[in-house]
Amino acid sequence: MRSLNIEGDGQGDLAGHGGAQRAILVYQSDSYRYWENHFGVDHLSPGAFGENFTVDGLPDDKVCIGDRFAIGTAQFEVTQPRVTCFRVGMRLGQPQLPALLVAHHRPGFYLRVLQEGFVEAGDEVTLLERGRHQLSVATTDALLYLPNPDLGLVNLAIDNPALSPGWLGSFTDMLKAGPGARSPAGVPAGTGSAWPGFRKLVVLDVVPETRLVKSFYLGAADGRPLPRVRPGQYLTLRVTGAGQPAPVRNYSLSAVVPNTTDTDASRASGATYRISVKRESAGRVSSYLHDHLLCGSEIEVAAPRGEFVLDDSTDPVLLISAGIGVTPVLAILHDLAQARTERQVWWIHATQSLDTLAFAEEVEQLLALLPSTRSAIYLSEGLPPLPPGIRAGRLTPEIIAAMGLPTPASVYLCGPPPFMNQTADALLSAGIGASKVHTERFGSVSAINPGVVTAPGRQAHQPRGVTGTGPAVTFARTGLTTHWSDEFASVLELAEGCDVPTRWSCRSGVCHTCVTSIMSGTIDYITAPLEPPGHDETLICISRPLDDIVLDL
Repeated sequence: MRSLNIEGDGQGDLAGHGGAQRAILVYQSDSYRYWENHFGVDHLSPGAFGENFTVDGLPDDKVCIGDRFAIGTAQFEVTQPRVTCFRVGMRLGQPQLPALLVAHHRPGFYLRVLQEGFVEAGDEVTLLERGRHQLSVATTDALLYLPNPDLGLVNLAIDNPALSPGWLGSFTDMLKAGPGARSPAGVPAGTGSAWPGFRKLVVLDVVPETRLVKSFYLGAADGRPLPRVRPGQYLTLRVTGAGQPAPVRNYSLSAVVPNTTDTDASRASGATYRISVKRESAGRVSSYLHDHLLCGSEIEVAAPRGEFVLDDSTDPVLLISAGIGVTPVLAILHDLAQARTERQVWWIHATQSLDTLAFAEEVEQLLALLPSTRSAIYLSEGLPPLPPGIRAGRLTPEIIAAMGLPTPASVYLCGPPPFMNQTADALLSAGIGASKVHTERFGSVSAINPGVVTAPGRQAHQPRGVTGTGPAVTFARTGLTTHWSDEFASVLELAEGCDVPTRWSCRSGVCHTCVTSIMSGTIDYITAPLEPPGHDETLICISRPLDDIVLDL
């Protein structure tokens, strides 16, 4: 036994398996007999559940996190229940097995190697020490994946130094959500959107910001204030005049204009929303908005969504953007200014030239309302003379390193992907923790596909070889609409057939990695999830559309 695995063995997916905390997977012969009876099969061979050790005894409801065992000349410690991985279902031809392992309280568990040594079949398993608080593997597994967890037990679970970092993080997130808030599998459940589906908003004003950027002020047709929004969120527009089927696009709010008669309006309880749209050279929707959206026009809009929102700490705030990525951080700056925050605020922006520099005067006025601010603007094609505070050249990692940025700090970063990737790396090198760097990426979500290697940079497309005749499925972030076909087992499989980036792990409704907002329409579950997601959310790995749907994917 080595510290990472059995000598000569290895794991293909070190993100979901392996490592010191998950060196050895254990499953029990008693559970083999249980599943043989459950599935009506005669014999399952040892190793069928992917385990390294098949053991007699050591049931999940008796073994506890932190228990230490001697086997042969090696010593081990229990660190966590089994990962809810789809591969165990593939092995046995039972796709729902990851969910069943949890529901039937038979997950198995991982061991950390405390002392390397030799182990062979037939060795006795000797208990050396009981884990702190003696929470069993089955109880720990249920706390994360089943409804109504006992938060008192969750507190005991995290007070155990043997618990693996991944499970510690998930339980910590559950506790942060607070009593009464649901966090299935450690993923905060959505509380519902401000309105269902799409509603028509009216254009109240159109303001050119630069040659390529226009701002559109949107309000309710009846003049009433629109619902509360969190600065940094985005709106989803369905633009019926720009093509068939009507294309769907996301645009960050660049400001929320408060209702001056509402005393509570100072913190984003706005009368109107503002989006600012850059005309793209090949942008069918942005060009349509620029050319056709006038005062008095109506546009279909889904409720504000997004998690790129200001935290409630007292740390300095770094608002960093490039190009049209300025819009969500500008909305956050408005919120900070309206609240007269005491937090130090840094405004760092990069664009091409003075001709493309949007909102310069607005930003200057907002920063002037705050007691502690820093501002730096970089023009990649800037030519002297330049106004004060504006510098010629690119915003490079070397410049970021020399800025003397405060640490800790809360960072809000938006712009083209290469800019964000490079800047995020520079911020980490400058000593800012990864968890404090918040990014907003236009377009598709970054994929989470454990153990699957995919070709990078594929464009989303209609599913090849399949012509659907069912409900329309629109992937809003990707800008693709296709029709459902029963050739696919789930919305997840349809998305994969279209090369739409997806996130998943268990593929059976347990881990909530695939949870996705539904902007409009209704779905049905193939099998009921162990714990449902939040309002206006679905688990795409086990859902199918009942009518036309729009997904935030």
